[in-house]
Amino acid sequence: MPNASGAAAIAGRVPFALMERKHVLEIRDEIRSTAGAQNEVVKVISAMFGWAVDAGVAAVNPALRIKRLYSGDGFHSWTVDEFEAYKAKHASGTKARLALYLAMFTGLRREDLSIVGKQHVKAGWLTIRPGKTEKKTGVIVELPILPILQAEIDAGAAGAMTFLESEWKRPFTVNTLGNKMRDWCDQAGLTECSLHGLRKLGASIAAENGATDEELMAIYGWVTKAQSTHYTKKARRKLIAGRAAHKLLFTPEQKMDEVVPPDQAVEESGAKTEEKPNKISA
Repeated sequence: MPNASGAAAIAGRVPFALMERKHVLEIRDEIRSTAGAQNEVVKVISAMFGWAVDAGVAAVNPALRIKRLYSGDGFHSWTVDEFEAYKAKHASGTKARLALYLAMFTGLRREDLSIVGKQHVKAGWLTIRPGKTEKKTGVIVELPILPILQAEIDAGAAGAMTFLESEWKRPFTVNTLGNKMRDWCDQAGLTECSLHGLRKLGASIAAENGATDEELMAIYGWVTKAQSTHYTKKARRKLIAGRAAHKLLFTPEQKMDEVVPPDQAVEESGAKTEEKPNKISA
């Protein structure tokens, strides 16, 4: 990965008040080599200049409206087959199965799964303020505990303080929960799967089952349609393709336009040509 010395030289030659879009792009491309990391560089610079503009230190934010680089779909999204393979490996009543169901049927991120417990449930409803958006939007997620999840909570693996506890009866940290899920997935032969990928599977399944943008936003704590439309549009495309696929088949009218070989045409029409006798030369 490129070092930061080149970027430092670029920034050092340009007073911050004179920084332009091209300078931000130079810094982005110099100090990071992958699209996701380069996007983060622009994000940090934009936040810094956003503060500077508000404070009257700078006149403009040169990082605004720089198009994000495509960095792929991020975490691998589980498939239904992978979900079933994990279930086959980890039986009901185990912490591994409970983690699977909590992630799938609440849509919570890892940092929230590490703290969620009975204190967040009242009258069959889960209420929690997601850690990621606590300071940004303050949105609160409220959703019912589905019967399939409640049955697994009651199966015996849930802890007293938090639903997911370590072997020492203590809540997992964010990192230790991630590491433990990594072990559970590896035991099932699912080397590409992660907790966050279950969140993506859940959103995909919900969208394919007809969930609207607003419904996905309520479940996953999103405050804009930027994330939800990714799933609803994909689900609609699949639905539309399913309804339209039969249109690829030939219709009877189109079959009539096929070119028929002459021999086959004669055979099908039943017409016979008169046979001329061969001439024999004397």
